[in-house]
Amino acid sequence: MQPQAIDFHPPAEEAPAFLLPVTTSLFADRAERFVALAEGHSLAEWLRFLGHVSQAQHAALQSLAELPLPDAATLAQARTHGMPPLDPGKRPAAWRDVLLQIAGDLRLQAPASARPVLDGLLVAADDCLENMADRLLQGEPQADELASLAVVAAALQVVYTRLASQLGAAHLQTLDAHNVCPCCGSPAVASVVRLGATINNLRYLHCSLCNSEWNVPRAVCTSCNSDKALALQEIADSKGAVRAETCDACKSYLKIVYQEKDPRVDPIADDLATLALDLLVDEAGYLRAGPNLLLIGANAA
Repeated sequence: MQPQAIDFHPPAEEAPAFLLPVTTSLFADRAERFVALAEGHSLAEWLRFLGHVSQAQHAALQSLAELPLPDAATLAQARTHGMPPLDPGKRPAAWRDVLLQIAGDLRLQAPASARPVLDGLLVAADDCLENMADRLLQGEPQADELASLAVVAAALQVVYTRLASQLGAAHLQTLDAHNVCPCCGSPAVASVVRLGATINNLRYLHCSLCNSEWNVPRAVCTSCNSDKALALQEIADSKGAVRAETCDACKSYLKIVYQEKDPRVDPIADDLATLALDLLVDEAGYLRAGPNLLLIGANAA
């Protein structure tokens, strides 16, 4: 693991504060990225399975109609009090229909060992599914449900990606807590240093749930806001497309992916393909600042 100093050159033009998810291509692009990352990887079978999950998410999102947003009074209250307008604790029931569609699609290509998990989700009672979703989002899963949680997470991501895509700039504001999504209040999974005319070399944090992104200055810890004791860590033989930004002030870290190094990088897929980097940073005494919701169940299966 090699530390590197942080270098930052901002773009000349003003950049958007928020990047809302592009529903027509986000999950399809992620599926392709998982397939590419699986090539020659020691976790190839798992990454290819996650590619199937992402493809099922894409199909579910394309068939999902627009969902009701919170009413005007709720949106105004959120803006007045500096809160995200979407609340994962008050999720629409449509997420359970999405889960059934994803589980059904995955069952067609899943290995025999995975089918009992998918079959269990297809017949689970609504209150059971809701309780699993609550525990997933609160980071308190039960041991006997771990293998199901990747599918639960996938369904929740589809629904909240749809909801986030329906928001406008007037609904959103920059929050005091850098690591909290301005759309749904979920923690960031990683950050992306993007390419583009107005966003070149800017860092956007990527939401673990709704796939929204929001601009946060580089060379600032996303957990404690410290601008000191930061370093970029990478595996010695990596190409620099994925690094871990560590903070000695709060001993946290979050991965950062660079489109300049590889325009196809995806904050969720590339995060899961670089678990060796997590192990090295964990061993150095840093704690991860945000979850990857697809890891909890898939990695335990």
